[in-house]
Amino acid sequence: MHDKERLVVIGGVAAGMSAASSARRIKPEMEATVLEKDYFISYGACSLPYYISNDVKNFNDLISLTPNVAEQERGISVLTRHEVTGIDFEKKQVFVKNLENNKESKMSYDKLVIATGGLPIKPPLPGIDLPHVFTIRTLLDGIEIKKYIDEWGSFQVCVGSPECLYVNRYGAEKREMKAVIVGGGYIGMEMCESLRKRGLDVAVIEKADRVLGTMDTDITKVVEEKIKAEGVKLYKETSVEGFSGQNGMATKVITDKGEFVADLILLAIGARPNTKLAKDAGIALGVNGAVKVDEYLRTNIPDVYAAGDCAEAVHLVTGKKVYIPLGTTANKQGRIAGENAAGMNNVFEGVVGTAVTKVFDLEVARTGLSPLEADREGYKYFTSTIKGRSRSSAYPSGKPITVTYMVDRETGRLLGAQMAGEEGVAHRIDTLAACLYGRMGIEDVARLDLGYAPPFATVWDPILIAANVALKKLR
Repeated sequence: MHDKERLVVIGGVAAGMSAASSARRIKPEMEATVLEKDYFISYGACSLPYYISNDVKNFNDLISLTPNVAEQERGISVLTRHEVTGIDFEKKQVFVKNLENNKESKMSYDKLVIATGGLPIKPPLPGIDLPHVFTIRTLLDGIEIKKYIDEWGSFQVCVGSPECLYVNRYGAEKREMKAVIVGGGYIGMEMCESLRKRGLDVAVIEKADRVLGTMDTDITKVVEEKIKAEGVKLYKETSVEGFSGQNGMATKVITDKGEFVADLILLAIGARPNTKLAKDAGIALGVNGAVKVDEYLRTNIPDVYAAGDCAEAVHLVTGKKVYIPLGTTANKQGRIAGENAAGMNNVFEGVVGTAVTKVFDLEVARTGLSPLEADREGYKYFTSTIKGRSRSSAYPSGKPITVTYMVDRETGRLLGAQMAGEEGVAHRIDTLAACLYGRMGIEDVARLDLGYAPPFATVWDPILIAANVALKKLR
């Protein structure tokens, strides 16, 4: 038994460590224990493509907090390589397995936060578990991919022997490493740049008719032109049917339109909530199989909260529950879950789905609904697209920006926005995210008092130009 009130957190990355830290901040006398089955906690998974590309030289630079620092500076006990295998809600206990020695134990809690994160989607295709079919979700994934690329120079395809896959670099002529990325979403596009920087021959296979999923074709066309200009081969409307290999290692991607030779295969087809533990314990699940939570991030079980990539959230445009796994959301939800576990009564209002990514020297961003999402929700809307500039035409080095708005035809409310350009996109999308948060109409957006100076914007900012064009359509 323990004398002090104890918080147990399952999962030690973004949401989990935020929850433990905020709980201790609100209630310093509360014990906080984080159980993490991996080797690392509190790292920036969004930076993994830049670690693989060598923009980030050392994976330790991605780690913002270590178990020792968490304990010494924040009073949080962190147990890595400890997996929670079950939960007894009546006795308020979790069953824990030490993955280093396979010993099992029980740990009592007063408040519990589930922050088990997300998992990469891996469809049950033939050969999907072969070596050199990678996913990129955890720090270990990134380390493994980078190590494989780094060692490529020491191993090459055999000459004249189909049975032998690799030989020492002195036994064969060096050649370009071939990579196939399955999926053209955010991670797939970022990894195009990462792998091309490492000198790989890169191909992207995308099942849909465009990259970046539901984004408008005016934006995805800009992205597709960019990756092709950088030497990436793109195969759209192509379905992967499996993987085959030699000597137990994947060497081909099999699709409905032929086979692709590959030395490295990356699955980048999305994430799903890691909720088996919660489901098996009897916690209710919601949209997309994520843990169902209320506005206080409480589950259906008393004293049990959930946050991050395993939990659902409210979309502030539609008012409906959604599953949008993003690092920013995970940190915010974790903080509120921890505060409420410590006795507060704070609300997580929701998200508008704001995301930004870098594709070579292109910035691509979105917020709110895309046309496909607006269709699915039954909105009567129209789209409006303009091409503006990031800076005054009189000032050197300005770049084109493509801006697309989705506007409710009946109310004039801004439903969503998307942008692509070589500069000035990231901060502009944040302005429009704030507009969505405030439920502003397109006329309100057109009246915004935005900053202007030739090095930063045109006198009519692209945000305002796009709003005025959309307003004319609405009228």
